[in-house]
Amino acid sequence: MKILVLNAGSSTQKSCLYEILNALPDTPPKPLWEAKIDWMQDAAMLSVTTQQGTSLEEQILGGERQEGIGRMLATLYQGETQVLSDLQEIDAVGHRIVHGGEKYREAVRVTPEVVEAIASLIPLAPEHNPVNLEGIDAISKVLPDVMQVAVFDTAFHATLPPAAAVYPIPYSFYEQGIRRYGFHGINHQYCRDRVAALQNRLPHRLITCHLGNGASLAAIRDGTCIDTTMGFTPLEGLMMGSRSGSIDPGILIHLLRQGYDVERLNRLLNKESGLKGLSGVGNDLRQINRAIASGSDRAQLALEVYLHSLQRHIGAMLVSLGGLDTLVFTGGVGENSPLVRRSACQALEFLGLQLNEAENEARPIDRDIASAESPVRVFVIRAREDWAIAQECWKINDE
Repeated sequence: MKILVLNAGSSTQKSCLYEILNALPDTPPKPLWEAKIDWMQDAAMLSVTTQQGTSLEEQILGGERQEGIGRMLATLYQGETQVLSDLQEIDAVGHRIVHGGEKYREAVRVTPEVVEAIASLIPLAPEHNPVNLEGIDAISKVLPDVMQVAVFDTAFHATLPPAAAVYPIPYSFYEQGIRRYGFHGINHQYCRDRVAALQNRLPHRLITCHLGNGASLAAIRDGTCIDTTMGFTPLEGLMMGSRSGSIDPGILIHLLRQGYDVERLNRLLNKESGLKGLSGVGNDLRQINRAIASGSDRAQLALEVYLHSLQRHIGAMLVSLGGLDTLVFTGGVGENSPLVRRSACQALEFLGLQLNEAENEARPIDRDIASAESPVRVFVIRAREDWAIAQECWKINDE
């Protein structure tokens, strides 16, 4: 079975092609083909690599999404990056859908009703659900008969108990759908399953730390998510690359009284805050570390606030679980920053947690980096949302 995965974001389009033969493998396989489009104002940059090592980079003028997706799909069966004789070889297409609301608690086949529901949730995910729908539409035009599957970032968090999901504002707002939904669920679920495979058991009390430009934590008890840091939108929770994370809502009232409008507030909190806003140098932790090495006090402060936010929110998840057996780091920062992992784990030394420093520094992937004596296991898991989506397509096709 050949499965194409489309993971559309507001500024990028990541795609890959998997082939699954008789059963799902125990270890995530390497894709036959991978592609990424970086959208710019008047153009797009397409990069493609194949399992055999061939690659392509080209600019697509105009920057129209449908044209870019069409060109990306053409590299599957044309030129040096060809891995198919025809697009008709594709058996299923899986889409990452950021917001599934309260209705969708698991992956589903795409139908007109599902498309309508995703569109109705655009006000809750205005930067993501529209581009997710563009991917579904593009596939419908070139492969009208292929099975398409919607895999929701919010679905894994649908098990949150009311005490964790309901905000302490008038109940009528909850009745309107204003509640904690949580995000990054596809990767939180993947990390749960990957750790269970690596340990040969499902951890009783697990915290997964998805740390990238966007960041969130999930508290998972016996495989079920019971708490998470992101909320009604992906803005809540941890301090992030350019997002503020949770702040006193009174600050927003204060800014509105000073003349800020909705769009200015949105830009401030989502695009100009976090590491970028505090440091003044950028939203990437590598930029922060370079600025610190050059003597920047603001970059040092940004890092310290970031680490404090992470430790504080891990503490909240720890209390929700009533303890901790396994801690996971994933995402660009979680996988690549020994400093961030060390800082988070040092705050948990009262639990007896001890890192193996050599393992922590050794760029570990899908490995336990805790010392042999540590009662809490610590894993670094490579984020594989694409493979998680492909697995969901396989399961639905097998039903």
